[in-house]
Amino acid sequence: MQSRILIKTNLQTSMAMVLPLIEDMKSKPLVFPTPMGGNHPLWILGHLIYSDGVLLDEIMLDQPSAVADLKEHFQGGTEPMDDDIIYPSMGNLLTRCRDLRHGHMELLEQFSEEDLDQPSKNVPPKYQSYLATYRDCFMMVANHWLMHRGQVADARRAGGRARLES
Repeated sequence: MQSRILIKTNLQTSMAMVLPLIEDMKSKPLVFPTPMGGNHPLWILGHLIYSDGVLLDEIMLDQPSAVADLKEHFQGGTEPMDDDIIYPSMGNLLTRCRDLRHGHMELLEQFSEEDLDQPSKNVPPKYQSYLATYRDCFMMVANHWLMHRGQVADARRAGGRARLES
């Protein structure tokens, strides 16, 4: 199997495993997963979108990200707040999420196996060991989504939702 096919499968699978959990929290997007706070579903969605843009547009291609406007509230290290006034709506973020992923899937289709071996064009030195190539950046997008899945599941339970198989 070519790695491009594996990457495509992983991107589709990770989104299919996480997005339904987030969508199910549309009516409770700001529920924190613990009494001590944590990442609520709206923040996780915005963070995943923003990070996808950073990984593939900025780090891999050294191009401006179409979702750079989300940086202030969704960059890693920002503190999720329970004030819905400061965030885009869940509907807006879901649309942007799907549009961005569609564009990135089309981008992946343009690359050959050899293209995926290209060095990332703007990788910060501290991330060089795992974002060194185009292939690495695409794989990190899928991995990152799965890293946040448990946080969404915990927020769902804190919000009174039953387990949802995805």
